[in-house]
Order: sequence, then structure tokens, then C-alpha cells
Amino acid sequence: MILGRAWRWERAAVLATLCFVATAVLPLLRDSPGGFYSWFAFPVLPLIWLICLLVASWQAGLAARGTAVGLLLTLAAAVGGILPLRVITLHQRVGEVPGLEVPGVWIFVLGLGFLVWRALALLSDAAAQRGAPRALGLLVPGLFGAWLLYLWQVGVTGFGVPSVLLPSPVQIAIVFLGATGTLWADFYQTFLKSVLAGYALGCGSGFLVALLVDRVPFLQRGLLPLGNFVSALPIVGVAPIMVMWFGFDWQSKAAVVVIMTFFPMLVNTIAGLHATAAMERDLMRSYGASYLQTLVRVRLPNALPFIFNALKINSTLALIGAIVAEFFGTPIVGMGFRISTEIGRMNVEMVWATIAVAAVSGSLFYGLLALAERATTFWHPSYRQ
Repeated sequence: MILGRAWRWERAAVLATLCFVATAVLPLLRDSPGGFYSWFAFPVLPLIWLICLLVASWQAGLAARGTAVGLLLTLAAAVGGILPLRVITLHQRVGEVPGLEVPGVWIFVLGLGFLVWRALALLSDAAAQRGAPRALGLLVPGLFGAWLLYLWQVGVTGFGVPSVLLPSPVQIAIVFLGATGTLWADFYQTFLKSVLAGYALGCGSGFLVALLVDRVPFLQRGLLPLGNFVSALPIVGVAPIMVMWFGFDWQSKAAVVVIMTFFPMLVNTIAGLHATAAMERDLMRSYGASYLQTLVRVRLPNALPFIFNALKINSTLALIGAIVAEFFGTPIVGMGFRISTEIGRMNVEMVWATIAVAAVSGSLFYGLLALAERATTFWHPSYRQ
């Protein structure tokens, strides 16, 4: 009974939103600012709509659970999100003040935010249930990111922020689509050459040296303090030296990445190897297991969470180190080169497009490592339901 009542209130909120958007958007479709003054300059109807949303949510409470309600609310917010951008565009066309200085637009955006909040809450509850599809868990962060991009677009457009200070997502997307060849060449030079090569060398050598330190204990007293010293070195001081040693191509950037990723892997692997309990080591010793057998069958599996922790940390450090190293000398290609060059030309949209490529590639790299960690350490207590 409670769930049915909650469903009716949530559905009433969706229908009220769609009806309000439909009646408000009809005058705006004719490129006439008259509809703007009717519906937003005197924000009576947006205020009434917002009050209806609050009442509907209060009546529904937390009883409504389900994907259908959350998707309906998302649809309502998506349809309504077109209206503020349309209003702002028409308002700026007639030479008036920026659109967000009109209180009706603020109230409407606030109502849309409330709809998105309710939709994300319902979808999160549905995704947390046992047997929920995995795509539903990916939908929630995707919708939240889309909402942040929408607020960015509305704020920049409504307040008339110059693109030199902060371009809108639409401007960045246009530049991105028009410069895919350049961005791909920069991605290939920085990520596929410098980052992956330096990441593999740094993490691999750190892992092997950790095994050596575990076998030869006196090395631990000499290497770990040295690792703390090297980790404290600034990138801007190391990168020019690596450029002088290895040249301007990707090898010098890979060398910087090796320095940044070696010691996190070394420290975490040593900590993971020492995390094996004494009872487990005594049991393997009682079975007559050799050092290598104990290492492969007990100690390394127990150290996997620590190793993957270092791999995930190094995935971000490697990308940052390669981009910063390109500021100090590189061929006429690369993400760091593109950022430093285009910011000098005041081409901020291209800078943001390069930053978007770096952010997406780094996030995907981190996500792949997280999936690999989940597949190999599913037995760990942190993954148990």
C-alpha cells in the first residue's frame, strides 16, 4: 500500500514536470522572447512547480524503490533541461541581461536538481539490491557526471563567462571533434609511448627489487630510506635532467615515469609480503615447503591487494609525470606540449579538450586495473557481501 502510494506521487511529479515543460516551451519554439517574460521573468509557475515537487517527494518518502521511477524522473529532468538553455539563448539574443539573473531560471534549475537528486537516490537503491544489473551501477555515476556538465553549461552560458576564462562543455566538444587527429597524435605520443613504457618498467622493476629485498633483508634498511628521498624530489627538477640524459623524445618522459612509479611499487609490495601471518608461514614450514613455494602459494596471493593498490596509484602518477615532463622538452606532439603551446596562444578550448583526453584515458586505465583487481582478489574480505 505504501509503495503504491509512493509510486502515484512520484508519477504525479513526473507528469507535472512534463506538462509544465510542454506549456512553457511552446512560446519559446518560435524564437520569440515573449514566452520568456511570461514564464520566467515572473516566476510564479516555476515556483508552484517546485513546491509540487517538494510535496510529491515528501508524500513518497523513502518507500518508492525501483528502476522505473528513477528512469522516469531522469527523463523528466532531461526534457526540462533543454528549457533553461533555450531561455538563456533567446534572452541574450535580444540584448538583455544574462539569463541566470532572472529568478525564474534559477528556480527552474533548482527544480531540475531536485529531480536529479531523487532519480539518483532511487537508482542507487535499486543498484544496491542483490541481483541488480551491473549496467545500473554504471548509470548512477554517469548521470551525476552529466548533471555536473549541465550545470557547467548553464552557468557559463547564463552568466556570459568569456571562453578565455572558462569555455562551456559545448565549445570544448566542438573543438574536440574538429581536432581529433591532433588529439590522437598527442595521446599516442604521451600515453601509448611514454606512460605505458615507463609504467611497465617502473612497476616491474619495483616488484622484482621488492622480491630481492624480501630475500636479502639488509637491503631494506638501505633502499627504503632512499625511496623516501627520491619520492620527495620534485618533478620539475627531475624532468629537465632526464631530458638532458635521454633526449627530447618519449624515452626521457618514460624515465620520469619510472622514477615516479618505482618506489610506490617497492614499498607496497614489501608491505604486502610482510602481511602474511606467522601462523601461515609456520604451517607451510611444517609441510616442508621451500621459500619459493611459500612465496608463490601463500605470500604473493596475500600481497595482491597491496600490489594492486600500488598499480592504481601509479596509474595516475605516470600520466601526471609524463605530461609535466613534456613541458621541458619534447617533439611537436604530446599532451604536455599541446597544453603549454595552446595556453600561450590563448586557445583555452584546445587546452580543455586535451585535459579531457588525459582525464578520460587515466580514468579508463584506472578502471581496467580495478577490474583486474576484482577478478584476482575476489576472495579478499573487502569484496565479500
